[in-house]
Amino acid sequence: MDWTTLLFSFKGRINRAKYWLVSLLNVAAWMVFGSIALIWLGGLDSDNLFRFAGGALLIWAVAIALSIAGTWAFLATGIKRLHDRDKSGWWIVLFWFGPGLGGGSGTAMGDSSANLALSLIGFGIAVWGFVELGCLRGTRGPNQYGPDPLEPQGAVI
Repeated sequence: MDWTTLLFSFKGRINRAKYWLVSLLNVAAWMVFGSIALIWLGGLDSDNLFRFAGGALLIWAVAIALSIAGTWAFLATGIKRLHDRDKSGWWIVLFWFGPGLGGGSGTAMGDSSANLALSLIGFGIAVWGFVELGCLRGTRGPNQYGPDPLEPQGAVI
């Protein structure tokens, strides 16, 4: 599988190693970008960080492009991991937005037992998504989404 297919295609299956590789590359890209941006702007001076002129404008444009590319790559690899688990890619909606909806309900509801319950549900969904995408082995052999990525090419079952 080539890099563009790995990062930007929603079809097929990938194993856990490729999923974690993309995660590591995304973290590394943001660390490099953050370091370069801080060096370019001269540190953590808030006046420099939030202005929209000159070099700061270029940094904001790169940050937006990096955010879009990183989000697309995480969606693509997450969906391919779900395909490897023989699940629909639509499960990614729950794994991405479920924890935020459960955890962010506190501002609307105030302090209540319902807020605690929703936060625990959101946390449970986050753990479930982490285990499902990053820890569990995919289905053995081919499934409806393609051949087993861990199976040697040309192998006969």
